[in-house]
Amino acid sequence: MNRIRIAGVPEHFNFPWQLSIENRDFESQNIDLQWTNVPEGTGKLCQMLRNNETDLAVILTEGIIKDILAGNSSKIVQVYVKTPLIWGIHVAANSNFYTLNDLKNTRAAISRKGSGSELMAFVNAHNQNWPTKDLQFEIVNTIDGAVEALTHQKADYFMWERFMTKPLVDQGIFRRLDDCLTPWPSFVIVATDNLIKNQPHLIDTILEIINIQTSSFKKIPNITTTLADQFNQKKEDIEQWISRTEWSQEPITEEVLNNVQNQLVEVNIIDKKGTFAELALH
Repeated sequence: MNRIRIAGVPEHFNFPWQLSIENRDFESQNIDLQWTNVPEGTGKLCQMLRNNETDLAVILTEGIIKDILAGNSSKIVQVYVKTPLIWGIHVAANSNFYTLNDLKNTRAAISRKGSGSELMAFVNAHNQNWPTKDLQFEIVNTIDGAVEALTHQKADYFMWERFMTKPLVDQGIFRRLDDCLTPWPSFVIVATDNLIKNQPHLIDTILEIINIQTSSFKKIPNITTTLADQFNQKKEDIEQWISRTEWSQEPITEEVLNNVQNQLVEVNIIDKKGTFAELALH
C-alpha cells in the first residue's frame, strides 16, 4: 500500500475527498490516502508543503502561486474548484462599521501571513482604491481566533469564505458587510516536487479518482442535507452554495496562470511573475 499524505481546509469544498476515502476508492488502487484537516488555511498548508509534512494539498490558487514564487518546491497539478471563492467581509455584530468605506485604515484579522485572508485584504483594498501600504493585520490563526479578536476589538474585520462563516452571522456574532470574489479559480491541487519526481503515477491515479467523484458530486442523493448536517449549515445556504460551485477535472492552463499572476502583480501581492514550468506540472 502506497501511503500518500494530503491536507486541506475542513470545508464543504473538500467533502468529495472524504467520500472517496470513506468509500475506499483510493485503497482499491493500493493507495493509503491520509487526509489532514488544516483549519488555519493556506498559510499553514504552504508551510506543510515546505516542511515535507504533506505530499499533496488542496489550496487557494493565489496563496500557492505566491509561495511557489517565494521558493516552495511544489507544483500545481490541477484546478480543483474553477468558480471564484466568495469571501464575506465580516465585522463584529455590535461594531460601529456599517459600510466597506468604514473599514479604511482599520485592522484586518488574518489566519497567518501568506493566507488567503491576508491576500484577499489586498484585493479588497485595491477594489476600494485604498493604499495597500496602509493595511494593518492581526494574526488570529483560525476562525475561532477571529471571533475572539473581533469580539474584543483586537481586530476590526475578517474575510473568510461566506457560507462557512454564515452560522456566525446567523448567531449574531458577526455581521457581513459585503462580499469580495476572487477574480480567478478558487482552489487547486498541488504536489511537492518530491512526489512528482518519485511517484508521478500515484498523482495520476489520485486525480482520476477524485475527478470521478467531483464530476458526479452534485447528483448524489440528499447531498445538500448531508452537507448541511456535516458543516452546521442551513439547507438553503448549502443549496445556494452548491448551485454556485463548479469543480474542475482539468489541468491549469498557461492562460489562466498568467491571468492570475497579472492580477496578483496589480494588487501588489507578488512583484514578479513565474513561468508556467515553474508553477505547474505540464
